[in-house]
Amino acid sequence: MIRRNSYQGTCVGHPVDDKLLSPLFEHDHESLPVFLPQNMLEAARVQKRLPLLKVPAGCLLDFDGELLDCLISTGRVDLESAWPCFHTRLYRWSVDGKEYGIVGGTIGAPFAVLVAEELFALGCKALVSISSAGLIAENLQSPLFLLIERALRDEGTSYHYLPPERFALASPPLVEAVALRLADVALPFSRGSSWTTDAPFRETSEMITARREEGIIAVEMEAAALLAMGASLTKPVVCLAHITNTMATRKDDFEKGGDPGTLQALEICALTLKTTLEFAEGGKHESP
Repeated sequence: MIRRNSYQGTCVGHPVDDKLLSPLFEHDHESLPVFLPQNMLEAARVQKRLPLLKVPAGCLLDFDGELLDCLISTGRVDLESAWPCFHTRLYRWSVDGKEYGIVGGTIGAPFAVLVAEELFALGCKALVSISSAGLIAENLQSPLFLLIERALRDEGTSYHYLPPERFALASPPLVEAVALRLADVALPFSRGSSWTTDAPFRETSEMITARREEGIIAVEMEAAALLAMGASLTKPVVCLAHITNTMATRKDDFEKGGDPGTLQALEICALTLKTTLEFAEGGKHESP
């Protein structure tokens, strides 16, 4: 058989076993999708008999859901009953006179972009995510926060949005704007690369060493997909990681610093949301 690369539209020209061909590399990224988030949301809205909804302009995906749990328990968020998503709940979070949307529990790249596209379809202009992550770098200690500049695409979702490249890139001016704002108020964070994986229990010592030698700081499960989606849709997306573990190899792994750590994470998220939204509303977004 002759192998055809559907993205480039050219024949490689040598026999290839069908078993070795991945459909991840067959997407034509210029073609428009048929299944649209706005159509699904409208169908859900009608089925559930909900009013029309416009979500807050700035929204946060809290993958673990622990930040949202804290906000709920302290009465700092309000449930948005008109949110038509079949899989999640949307809350409204007010910080210093600004209202943001927050959705918890969106773990994994496919689920993350599903909810993100739904938010953008209903009026979101700027998206921030925060996930738990495992430490790869040897010169750092957890817990710490990472502002992700690029994410290694060791998952499948990002290839549905962008042609094959090793990394999905954040918008450099947007990352710089967030970094300057966080530094101004002395919030602790690092900048750098992450490794996005679909299979956390398949992280071998050989692979971790290779990623470390590549300069990667942490491993997580969503950033590459969200950054690729943002670049594809021309939407401002910032991905944060709360590095809390070394893949369960220490007794104190997954310790986030208790209540002070949660409050610090909320402060970082709120400031990142504010900065990303200002960036979006100023028309400064540019794709990497």
